[in-house]
Amino acid sequence: MTLHHVSYGDGTPVLALHGWTPDHRLMTGCLEPIFTDLPGYRRLYPDLPGMGQSPAGDIDSSDGILAAVQSFVDEQIGAEPFLLIGESYGGYLARALARERPDQVLGLSLICPIGTVVENADRTVPEHVVLRSEPGVVESLTEGEDFTELAVVRTATALAAYRKDVAPGLAIADTAALDRIERKRRLSVDPESGPVWTRPTLIVCGRQDSITGYEDTYVLLPHYPRASLAVLDVAGHNLQLEQPELFAALTREWLQRVADDAQGLPQPPTSG
Repeated sequence: MTLHHVSYGDGTPVLALHGWTPDHRLMTGCLEPIFTDLPGYRRLYPDLPGMGQSPAGDIDSSDGILAAVQSFVDEQIGAEPFLLIGESYGGYLARALARERPDQVLGLSLICPIGTVVENADRTVPEHVVLRSEPGVVESLTEGEDFTELAVVRTATALAAYRKDVAPGLAIADTAALDRIERKRRLSVDPESGPVWTRPTLIVCGRQDSITGYEDTYVLLPHYPRASLAVLDVAGHNLQLEQPELFAALTREWLQRVADDAQGLPQPPTSG
């Protein structure tokens, strides 16, 4: 299966995997403003099977989606080292990809990732709250817009980003295929079942994320001894839309750690 994708820039490949139901625009919207000022990276943004413009075919599990991503890497990146970014469900896949390709992935960044608990109903999550709002935003929503379902920040800026980066993918997802795949959403091999992964890692969670939460990511830390974990206040599952400046700063710092590591600069110890 060939995944639809967009690509920007030249240099070290960066593979960005979006979450469940949206498409590649979820990732281009938050990452391209960062990479525009950082030359030397070739950013690859695929649509996962059943989402965006990538057909699901006969895929009926997360194992099938992961296999499609593996094929995409073989086709577009080959054996070249690359950076890996995943959001929510894409973060779950990214961890599995890092396990499968430990010597090829230079660094791993996880945005509001699914933690150790894959099934929604079993996760430890806070209640949905709204902490920042502007007058008239809710009233401006059109019929069927589900912006308020996840939004912790209800401002005109956050709504505009949601309409540009999230809503278009939601509108074209193959819901029948996703319902089929969701029955086998758990990967058959746990992403953390292999050796400890010792390259620069960033895990960014929203303190008010009512979808994946933040507590289920704590137990990941021993497996990623080079991980920075940031839990941002006033941020839900659309953290990148609600705290864009903090998200950009943390991502740039992670990119610098990856670059330093690749150049063989002295690194801090990974254990006490």
